[in-house]
Amino acid sequence: MKIETIAIHAGNKRDQSTGAVIQPVVLSTTFERHEDGSYTNGYIYGRSSNPNRTSLEHVLAQLEGGADAAAFSSGNAAGMAVFQSLKPGTHVILPSDMYHGLRNQVKTLFEGILEFDFIEINNIEVLQQHIKPNTGLIWIETPSNPLLKITDIKKVISVAKAHSIKVACDNTFATPVFQKPLSLGADLVMHSSTKYFGGHSDLMGGVLITAEKSDWWTKIRQVQEMGGAIPSPMDCYYLVRSIKTLPYRMAGHAKNAQLLAEYLEKHSKIEKVLYPGLPSHPQYDVIKQQMTGFGGMLSILIKGGEEEAKRVINSLTLFAQATSLGGVESLIEHRAAVEGPDTKTPRNLLRVSVGLEHIDDLIADMEKALG
Repeated sequence: MKIETIAIHAGNKRDQSTGAVIQPVVLSTTFERHEDGSYTNGYIYGRSSNPNRTSLEHVLAQLEGGADAAAFSSGNAAGMAVFQSLKPGTHVILPSDMYHGLRNQVKTLFEGILEFDFIEINNIEVLQQHIKPNTGLIWIETPSNPLLKITDIKKVISVAKAHSIKVACDNTFATPVFQKPLSLGADLVMHSSTKYFGGHSDLMGGVLITAEKSDWWTKIRQVQEMGGAIPSPMDCYYLVRSIKTLPYRMAGHAKNAQLLAEYLEKHSKIEKVLYPGLPSHPQYDVIKQQMTGFGGMLSILIKGGEEEAKRVINSLTLFAQATSLGGVESLIEHRAAVEGPDTKTPRNLLRVSVGLEHIDDLIADMEKALG
């Protein structure tokens, strides 16, 4: 099936008892046993599994072309499950430009438990220099947050496989609509489903999708069940509902982002635009090889420094100054202020989540703010 059909049908199970076309929400935390002690349909307890979560995980696995998926209560919970599944002392290589929440989690919660290096992963020579005998995982994020850097997935995986190292890819910015890391050889894909999967800035979630049901995946499933950082049945229901429109929403996000990026790149007040769909992107050739679309995220560097960047952001009307991304409404934020004192993000950078408003209105709003 094509991705539009998968998005609509793979997460839905028609209710045989009532004939309901849309799967109902099952809120029960516990499930009745048969006389012999077995369980109806295999459900035991809400932390272990739930019909709505099963449906969500099924559609997510199908979208990414994976063997299985595990849903979590947030993107950070999903990422944490990966790091918790590793043996103490494992060395992990991560990108120097990545989502700061997950970077801070690794540095704060796994210090003394895991070894880690944050490097320019796309530099294959640097990557090879940092591989150790105990390196067990390479974590990539492409496009990256907030600099929209692109990792050549095939090249990194080639190096990893030569050393029997697992590769996990944060695919949140691209979504499976525009990029499928598992098909390029990755072992694991991660998403913050709070973002484009949810798509309406009103729920939180995370997901891991595996290429195969390995021993490592069994360990991750154990972390999910025993740790209990799972989404509620209602969150699962709303995620399945939102995913039905994911391919069409992503097409709209990407179209608007492309037009906005092209407009901003020509503006005299803009120092630089970071967007995968622009030929000026330094990795444009790689982008065309591994992505089928360019996504709805872009970053802009404002001439005049941090003060001017903050003036622009406070002059906008349609772009809400807020954290997060992937909703139907356009959001913008001064990323360095969010990331804290150790940020490497330029002080004049604004990260933009381009929504589904009419592009003429978005451009007009930006034109007014830039002056």
